[in-house]
Amino acid sequence: MGLKSNLHNLKEKYKGTKMAPAFNAIHTFLYLPNETTHNGTHIKAADDLKRTMNIVIMALVPCLIFGIFNAGYQHYAAIDAAAGITREASLFGNFLTWDNFVIGAWTVLPLVIVSYGVGLIVEFIFAVIKGHEVEEGYLVTGMLVPLIVPVDIPLWMLAVAVIFGVVIGKEVFGGTGMNILNPALTIRAFLFFAYPTWMSGDKVWVHKATELAGTPDAISGETLLGAYAQGTTLPNIDIMDMFFGFIPGSIGETSKLLIIIGALFLIFTKVGSWRIIVSTLIGALTMGLIFNGVVSAEWIGESSKFYGLMNVPFWQHLIIGSILFGAVYMATDPVTASQTNKGKWIYGFLIGFISIMIRVFNPAYPEGVFLAILLMNVFAPTIDHYVIQGNVKRRMKRLKVKTA
Repeated sequence: MGLKSNLHNLKEKYKGTKMAPAFNAIHTFLYLPNETTHNGTHIKAADDLKRTMNIVIMALVPCLIFGIFNAGYQHYAAIDAAAGITREASLFGNFLTWDNFVIGAWTVLPLVIVSYGVGLIVEFIFAVIKGHEVEEGYLVTGMLVPLIVPVDIPLWMLAVAVIFGVVIGKEVFGGTGMNILNPALTIRAFLFFAYPTWMSGDKVWVHKATELAGTPDAISGETLLGAYAQGTTLPNIDIMDMFFGFIPGSIGETSKLLIIIGALFLIFTKVGSWRIIVSTLIGALTMGLIFNGVVSAEWIGESSKFYGLMNVPFWQHLIIGSILFGAVYMATDPVTASQTNKGKWIYGFLIGFISIMIRVFNPAYPEGVFLAILLMNVFAPTIDHYVIQGNVKRRMKRLKVKTA
């Protein structure tokens, strides 16, 4: 009661001043807002935007925890490989260990701290300057950003990218609810194009992989997509490893099991759109089938640089790379996605379809889901416009028939 009372007193003290948004943000983050409507019809509900965002964060926490352990595991797996220890022996009974957690937490948690710290500072600055309330959208963005980057990305790079993403990706459009691009993916795109050597290749996915690569026979941490794009595969990695997530990759994208559980949680709580998730996966499978058909028809030879990923069984595209993570946590962003039901099906299908197309035709960087989502963010309003216009035309036709 003392903390709540003190915060309430500070809120009243700074009411009407430039610092009011900052104290209001802290107060409503910890407690339910104490403002109520007094006239007119309104809907009573126990949740608000902060609580909705917290549900998404709850769905992301298992991916974060797994990513911490996997960061440590991949680091020690590289050391074991240099010592001649097989991957099976390294993995069995040695994933959920204190050593893996310590090295993983030491590398992952600073990314979370920088993401939230820098992003919220920018949000507070804009709120004070513009005189509006601190918006809740960054609560989810701040958690997403560390999960979609390599484990060893320099913290200063992440800070610069966060500033760019929040300012250019959201604030210039008017803040939360007005942006046309997903802020987390805007940050990811900035990192990829500004610092490509830190976002791709075979030395960025395992903690201190560059140092370990100097050891004889040490693995360098190449992702499955990178190996397939070069027409090879990673040794001793099977389907279950891909599904459970014991593979190199961005921090939160590797465990498909936890992503599926998160998707079910978001659908059950009606926060995530099942239409977008399902249609994105359908689009990815369709494009994968088309490429498999091209290989089966022998329209392209094994010597082609595109052959490796074209030849991947279409269903495996869902368990390698970021397509599943993007479908669940990125494509379903309610601000930047299509709003109509039919539009959601079109929007999601095109994301999945284009993601696999970019993945196959860009061997230098065989992951296209973030580019596909950003592209469809731009076209989402257009999709909704034509869906609505189509509905209007059908209703006008029915009206003319009735009046004739």
